[in-house]
Amino acid sequence: MVDISEVTAAPSPDLLTPDNCAVLFVDHQPQMFFGTGSGDRTAIINSTVGLAKAAKVFDVPVVLSTVAAESFSGPIMPQLPAVFPDHKIIDRTTMNAWEDVAFVEAVKATGRKKLVIAGLWTEVCVVLPTLSALAQGYEVYVVTDASGGVTPQAHEHAIQRMVQAGAVPVTWVQVLLELQRDWARTETYAAVGDVVKENGGAYGLGLVYAQAIMGAHAAG
Repeated sequence: MVDISEVTAAPSPDLLTPDNCAVLFVDHQPQMFFGTGSGDRTAIINSTVGLAKAAKVFDVPVVLSTVAAESFSGPIMPQLPAVFPDHKIIDRTTMNAWEDVAFVEAVKATGRKKLVIAGLWTEVCVVLPTLSALAQGYEVYVVTDASGGVTPQAHEHAIQRMVQAGAVPVTWVQVLLELQRDWARTETYAAVGDVVKENGGAYGLGLVYAQAIMGAHAAG
């Protein structure tokens, strides 16, 4: 029942903001990409980079993690340390990042209770820490297009499992625009536009066109 007298122009507390979330990148590594078959791998890479740039624009804390980087999976995709050159990369032996003390301590150090997570593979290295974080009271948002599974079924079933447990599926552009939310926020307006133009595909080209025809301040 809606109490009209209590209705205000205010955002839901469920929304992501630069001050309430952290972004976790889990196992975006060569060997993991080699086994990814749920979608176009180039598109997953692009979405991952877009998500990283979104976090950078809004100064959202991030955690970068790999599994068995030197013995099996290879180094983290170079585009991530290119965006975050000063960030430590936490390497693990555990498939479940939430069973690695250094990873969990890094998450705790962000002080955020909303976790935005993306990784490879969805059915292992995303599901396991997502379920574990949910069990300990975190809110988890899974970036589905910056994640990938071994097969389309594996990816979709993993998403279903996480949603049933309480996770929220999102896309990287959704995260970017939810953080911006108002084109009158001039301090991040131009940077958000740059991310869209660089990684937003047809949406980005549309923004290029709009600004060319209507002027530099055409909204996204």
